Amino acid sequence: MDEIIARENICLRVVASDWRQAITAAGELLVASQYSFPSYIIEMISAVEMLGPYIVVAPGIAFAHSRPGPAVIKTGISMVTLAQPICFGNEENDPVQIVFALCATDKNSHIHLLARLVNYLDDEESLPFLKQCADAEQVYRAINHAKPGE
Repeated sequence: MDEIIARENICLRVVASDWRQAITAAGELLVASQYSFPSYIIEMISAVEMLGPYIVVAPGIAFAHSRPGPAVIKTGISMVTLAQPICFGNEENDPVQIVFALCATDKNSHIHLLARLVNYLDDEESLPFLKQCADAEQVYRAINHAKPGE
């Protein structure tokens, strides 16, 4: 089974003082695991600065991303949960406690991954679990629907 998110792209209870630090934390995971170059983090932050907090897509959830381009090495997703929720400036869905960062090599390669992640998030037990879980391995298994030891 293909992973939705790699183990090394999950970090829980991250301390961030504002939305830029929250996006940076999620972006640094993509850089560390060689999904993107550091400039991609700047691109994700710039997108919010230019377009507003459109990335806050549901109550408590942000999907940071930018356009496919030379800063992306391969398509992937990272996730951080925040130690304290942060306001991104989206009245309807603030504050944010879970930040996903998405990078894609083209316009279509991420669609299947994103659909599978949204399917997981649609389960009413998923968000409370993600918000309270302190074990990245448990989060990895839950999102990827893997059994222990797989």
